[in-house]
This record gives sequence, structure tokens and C-alpha cells, in this order.
Amino acid sequence: MIRITIYKDKSNNHEIVGFLSEGHAGYDRSGKDIICAATSILIINTINSIEKFTDVEFEGSSDEKKASIKFMITTNKNNKESLVLLKAMELGLTEVARDNPKYISITFKEV
Repeated sequence: MIRITIYKDKSNNHEIVGFLSEGHAGYDRSGKDIICAATSILIINTINSIEKFTDVEFEGSSDEKKASIKFMITTNKNNKESLVLLKAMELGLTEVARDNPKYISITFKEV
């Protein structure tokens, strides 16, 4: 199962400031798993878009063996563009999780 934690800033209107994604969906074998593919595309595209289209700074890490990606905004947390991109990612992930609850779960954590 893919476990996603979306971090929301408790002092900034509960806006998204980062996330952690861990695990494999287990929907199908590697290379055929559409749940993993959808999740990966949403997450990687969000990170790439924030890097390319905004001026926020962030920290990120990944571990291929653990199938994990962590992303945290470190400066300019009120950047409108990054907030829209993160909300769009949340919407996409929530839709995937709603339709596939056996393979992906989402939790929210205040930081």
C-alpha cells in the first residue's frame, strides 16, 4: 500500500507545506501498476512544477528501496503558485485514493 502523509502548516491557514509518500501500491506487478504510476506522476510533476515555476525553496529526498519521497517547503510558504500546485496534487491523490482504498491511503498532519 502507498501511504501518503500531507503536511499542513498549523500557523498558516492549514496550507500544505509538504508531503511524504511511502510504499508500493501492490495493484499489479512492477511496470504494470497503474496506481503506482498515477501516484508517481502526480508527485513528481508537482515537485518539478514547483521547482520550475515558483521561487520557493524546498528540501526533498527519495529512497528507491523504501519507495519513498519526502518534500518540504522551507521558504516562501505563502507562494500562491506553489499552493495551487500542492492543492492540485492533493486533489489528484485524493481521487486516486477514493477509487482505490486498498492500494493508497492519505493522512494529514499539522506541522
